[in-house]
Amino acid sequence: MKKVAVIMGSDSDLPVVEKAINTLKEFGVPFEAHVYSAHRTPDEAAAFAAGAREAGFGAIIAAAGMAAHLAGAIAARTTLPVVGIPVKGGAVDGMDALLATVQMPSGMPVATVALNGAVNAALLCIQMLAIEDAELAAKLDAKRAKDTAAVLAKDAALQEKLRENA
Repeated sequence: MKKVAVIMGSDSDLPVVEKAINTLKEFGVPFEAHVYSAHRTPDEAAAFAAGAREAGFGAIIAAAGMAAHLAGAIAARTTLPVVGIPVKGGAVDGMDALLATVQMPSGMPVATVALNGAVNAALLCIQMLAIEDAELAAKLDAKRAKDTAAVLAKDAALQEKLRENA
C-alpha cells in the first residue's frame, strides 16, 4: 500500500493535523509526518516533494495557516495528488490560508478541504488510494455504513422524544 505524507508548515499546526494522522491510523494507511515550511525550509520541502513518488507515497497532505503557500509549493514539485488543509488563525481567522490554498493557477492543482478539515483531507487521500485497493475500499464502505447508522439512530431518538412530548 502506498503511504500518505502529512506535511505541516509549523508544529503549531499539529493539533489540527493529528486528526488526519488519527484517521490514517484508523484505516491502517501508512504515513509519515514532517514539519517543512514553504518559506523557512523551501529546499527541504521541495526535495521531499520531488522524491515522494519514489519514496512510496501515493498522496500528500499539506497543512498551513496564514500565507499557506505550503500546498502549492509541494504541488509544484510533484505530480502526486496534494490535499491542502488551510489552518484557522491569524489576523483574518484562516481566510488568508483558505484563499492561498484554494486559488492555485491552472496546471497546478491542489485539492482543498475546509478550514481545519484534516479528517476530510485524510479521507480524500484514502479514497484515492482505494481506487486500486479493494480492502481499503471496503473499509471506506464500512465507515459510511457506520456513519449512516449513527445518524439514523439519532433520528430515531429524536422521533421518540417528539412522541413523548406530544
